[in-house]
Formats: sequence, structure tokens, C-alpha cells
Amino acid sequence: MTVRERTEEIERLTLSPAATLSAQTRGRVRAEPQDELRPVFQRDRDRVIHCKAFRRLKQKTQVFLSPEGDLYRTRLTHTLEVAQIARTIARALRLNEDLTEAIALAHDLGHTPFGHAGERALNKLTPGGFTHYRQSLRVVDHLEKNGAGLNLTWEVRNGIITHTKGTWAATPEGRVVRYADQIAYVNHDIEDAIRAGVLSEAALPRAAVAVLGHTKSQRITTMIRSIVQHSEGKDIRVGPEEDAAFLNLRDFMYATVYVDKVAKAEEQKVEKVVAELYETFITQPDRMTNFYLQLAYREGTDRAATDYISGMSDEFAIHTFEELFVPRKWHVL
Repeated sequence: MTVRERTEEIERLTLSPAATLSAQTRGRVRAEPQDELRPVFQRDRDRVIHCKAFRRLKQKTQVFLSPEGDLYRTRLTHTLEVAQIARTIARALRLNEDLTEAIALAHDLGHTPFGHAGERALNKLTPGGFTHYRQSLRVVDHLEKNGAGLNLTWEVRNGIITHTKGTWAATPEGRVVRYADQIAYVNHDIEDAIRAGVLSEAALPRAAVAVLGHTKSQRITTMIRSIVQHSEGKDIRVGPEEDAAFLNLRDFMYATVYVDKVAKAEEQKVEKVVAELYETFITQPDRMTNFYLQLAYREGTDRAATDYISGMSDEFAIHTFEELFVPRKWHVL
């Protein structure tokens, strides 16, 4: 028995009957030999961590564009917090932690620079629209490894495409990640907003705080416990009281922080930057790197420009814009 087979046997003996077993995966688009050490979902998690798109998350906006100070969240730290919350829930419910973590770590790989402002800007420009969850799937399927993709399992890919809205994931692990994503972003966005001075703890809805807790830690813990207590089998859900309080808190954030004029003042410039980059790349595709130029020949300049821009970090997008549109000082040779 190999190390992988022994791990798969431990899964069969210890995980919940509702859990997704590594040995029962629906497989990959391209069949691969099994690894002697790692089950399939562990391999997927490792592939995500080592891919280029994952590293780029460290310089992509979560809520506040290029904030001063190193304590604000980025898309990478958000992703890690989602993974931590999701794994806690998965372990408590005896679900497959490797699958849960792989989905969590990959769920935002396709996110644009400049957070949701960048996503909205690309959505207006891209034929057929743009959503970060569809782009995340495209990243792992077609863009990573110079176009070969990561060849992830069906279960991880299904969790990525369903992590935001619409149809729920086919696996309980994917459904856990969807809840974890919401729990993470609402609570850490509150903390960042308070740190930025655009929100005070006292302003939070009293009814929601009374149910969920007065601190970030209390609110996250309350939501995790509620999910663990109310979930049954593959049916992952939160208790009605906690759900109502959480929706109240989330609606409050959308009505205040996410539209705050001070915090979001720079976002009006995002549409200009993204639109200028997009127009340049579809009319002058040779301005893109060779990989995306070849992609433009195969799938069209619209598709290539969208892929190129969405993969940029905030800093690289700004640097590229400056290179294209900001005059350089003249120097005598």
C-alpha cells in the first residue's frame, strides 16, 4: 500500500459519509497517473499554491485601493482567511479538508486588479461580460503553465465556479467555501474600514451585533458554530437567526463602506485605466506579452486583452498605464 492509498483509506474510515473522498473523484479533463504520496485534492491544493496567479494575489486590492500601511487586507490575505475558516468548518463536519482548501485557495485566482471596481470596469468592456469566478476557472483551465492549465479535478473546478452566487456547489466542501468567503470578507472588511476611519464599531447594526458578537473573532466564531450545528449531511447551512443577522450586517456594509465617497474616491479612476489599457491591447495586441499575443491570434484580441488585464496586479496595471500614456522626462544623451 502506497502512502497515498493509506491516506485514502484513512479518509474512508474517518470522514463523514457526506464527505467527498479523494478516491472517488470524477477525475481530471486529462487523465494523469496517481501520485504515490498525495491524493488528488492535495495535489490540486499544491498546484494552486505554486501557480503564478496565486502569487499575484498579494498585490491585488481587496477593498481599499493601494492603502497606506501594511495591515490592510489584499486579495491574498483574504484568500488565506477564507481557507482557514473553510477548513475549520470542514474539520468540524468531518469533510475533506484537502478539497475544501484547494477550492478556497483557488476561488479568486481570476480576480482583477483594483478589486470589484476593476471587475465592473472589465464587465462593461468584455463581450459577454466578465465575472471573476468564471475567470478563475479560465485561469486554472487555460492560462496557467503557459496555456496548459493546472488540470485540476472536477470537484475543485466545480467549487470555483459556484463560490459566489447562483447554483451551489455539487460537493459539501464547495458549499462550505461559499459560506467561508462571505464570512471572511464581511468581517475583515469591517476591521479594515474601522482602521481606515470610515466606520466606527458603534455604527454597526445593533441587532446584528447582538446575535453575532461585538468583535471580528466573535462574529466569525458564531457563524462557524451555527453552520456546524445546523448542517446535516451534504446540506450545508447556517441557522436562521444567525443568517438574518449576517445578512443585516452585509447589507449595512454595502450601503455604507462599499460606497463610501472617501474610501472609494480613487475608484472613479479605475474605469479610465482599465478602459485605456483594454482599447490599447485590442487595437495594438503586440503591446501584450508573447503569450497573450498568441492567444489573440487563436481566440481574438478581446479575449486576450481581458485575460491580460485581469491577471495584472494593481501595481503592474498602473505601471503599464504610465508606460503607455504618461510622457517621460526628456534626457540629453
